[in-house]
Amino acid sequence: MKLTKTLLGLSAVLVLFRMAKGSSGPRAAVDPAMQKILDKLATMGGKPIEKLTPAEARQQPLPGAAVKALLASDLDATTPGAEVSVTHRQITGPLGDFPIHIYSPPGEGPFPVALYFHGGGFVIASTADYDASARALAADAHAIVVAVDYHQAPEHKFPAAPDDAFAAYQWVREHAHEFNGDPQAIAVAGESAGGNLATVVSMMARDRNIVLPLHQLLIYPVVDNDMNRPSYRENANAKPLNKAMMDWFFYQYATPADAMNPYALPMRAASLAGLPPATIITAEIDPLRSEGQAYAAQLEAAGVPVSQRDFAGVTHEFFGMGAALPAARDAQRFAAECLNEAFTQEKYRRSRAGTGQIETRPPMPPPSQSQAQGSQPAI
Repeated sequence: MKLTKTLLGLSAVLVLFRMAKGSSGPRAAVDPAMQKILDKLATMGGKPIEKLTPAEARQQPLPGAAVKALLASDLDATTPGAEVSVTHRQITGPLGDFPIHIYSPPGEGPFPVALYFHGGGFVIASTADYDASARALAADAHAIVVAVDYHQAPEHKFPAAPDDAFAAYQWVREHAHEFNGDPQAIAVAGESAGGNLATVVSMMARDRNIVLPLHQLLIYPVVDNDMNRPSYRENANAKPLNKAMMDWFFYQYATPADAMNPYALPMRAASLAGLPPATIITAEIDPLRSEGQAYAAQLEAAGVPVSQRDFAGVTHEFFGMGAALPAARDAQRFAAECLNEAFTQEKYRRSRAGTGQIETRPPMPPPSQSQAQGSQPAI
């Protein structure tokens, strides 16, 4: 009995220690291929972004650079999306000109279009750093990907980025035919901060009575600043993204007052009703996992069809790592399947409308979480 009490006492101490450290359980097992990338990144001399100026932060190595370094030493490596061609243009937004990059798959077209926004906390990175993601989406979805280099904070704080993103959406709708795109088959997509911009563009279109995107592909999107969610506690010190970095990004991007605006943080929206169907991809070892899952649930509660999948053993930024990480290839295929479903439904709708049929869309399958891979922690 005395031994039992002692063991129970030790267990209680361990529980309290975990709570004090902000952990809700054992650390997630890292996919071996993911760990190899993280190990390579650790050798590249990066400094903690949260301790740097924005200018210094923009000089730090990103996970994509670690993937490229690994591939450079692998003679058998192939680059997904190598057949995709890229052209570069400038378009005009509220703050002046900014670059876009048009990724076109082989074939005749016209092709559906995915308007894509890169990550980087609204402060760092560019489309060039997310080139692998754009190429993979263009190749797998057989769609044109228009990637946007929006104005960044802190030089251009909120609402500069969403204003650029919406200007890019309007430009694509008006000019898609110029680059062999279908102006009636446009989706929005983005990673991290770019996922935020993709869903914010959808909100803006709804609120301004503009034709909605067909679909929103949100890859570990930034939609909230609540750092008490489970995944923030579990991954407070994760790599390549941690809690301190997110706090730094929020500080650079928006004032506390602006952070209450749903165009800054979509979880602040009074309603998500009427937004396009969504695909939400999250990573198990990512501070943003819980809010992505919470946003999926909030969209579903508002009547928006959602396909949501969590990938086990991988971290933030994993999506573009398909050349070195099998889980990333799985995520890219899943994203492409969801985009293709949206594009196919639009083609079906137009076909039915052209024949005078009353029915304009095929039946939608009910939203399901059954496709989840690996663990799906509580929101």
